Amino acid sequence: MQFQQLQYFVAVAETRHFTRAAELVHVAQPSLSQQIRALERDLGADLFVRARGNIALTDAGEALLPLARRILADAETARYEVQELVQLRGGRVRLGAPPSLCTGLLPDVLRAFHDRYPGVRLLIEESGSHDLIRELARGALDLALVVLPLPTPAPALTTVELLREDLVVVSSPDAPRPGGGKRTVDVADLEGERLVMFRHGYDLRELTVAACRSAGFEPTFAVEGGEMDAVLGFVRAGLGVAVVPRMVAARSGRGLRVTPLARPGLHRTIALAHRSDVAPPRAARELQRMLLER
Repeated sequence: MQFQQLQYFVAVAETRHFTRAAELVHVAQPSLSQQIRALERDLGADLFVRARGNIALTDAGEALLPLARRILADAETARYEVQELVQLRGGRVRLGAPPSLCTGLLPDVLRAFHDRYPGVRLLIEESGSHDLIRELARGALDLALVVLPLPTPAPALTTVELLREDLVVVSSPDAPRPGGGKRTVDVADLEGERLVMFRHGYDLRELTVAACRSAGFEPTFAVEGGEMDAVLGFVRAGLGVAVVPRMVAARSGRGLRVTPLARPGLHRTIALAHRSDVAPPRAARELQRMLLER
């Protein structure tokens, strides 16, 4: 049974005339008749009672007609859905990102993407680079923003550097300035500070702890285990200081004092990653372009 044969069958069933049906589907009448006969042979039953001036459906034809209409409707729906995806009027993008980038970088880019492609659903997964790499590898994400260098080698991923971002120290305006009140502080100045620290697996936690140990001391935690919003809230409450990306600090609004780190400071490099063996869907490629051109 061929899709085209069902089209011809429905046309004849609706017009009750072979010549008019052939005109309707833009095919020569003999070709249409041959295809109907081939369909009947394939099904093992006549579909029409053919009499001069009178074409009627047999019982087999009556049974097939609603099924054929449904198949043709489903095919039209499939065609429409694919066209929607190709023209970016539908579909989805599954994007992974650390929570700090969901707070800092992504809102403006995602708003611009949504304004341009309102029919595309955006599914965001917040997690650390290690978890995001695993989700990319198993096909659960189309794209991910990750911190370089990657926590584990990932030869199956393609990464493109997106930005290099400074880290800063945030504190409550009601608390003493970190580092004894200096306008910029060194990592070593954090030795006497109580840190509000992110949970395990958070890229910023690993980076901050490694920097403190390189400066010769083990950091002291006032509170640990939070996500970005919780950490900023604890800092506003005066529980301690935190090291966060400059972009996050700039977006966090009132209630935080921002102190830059003295040169060479601390930085993190953000890359956009996707699987090397599978091309991202078109909507994901468009989001990728907007992120790279932001």
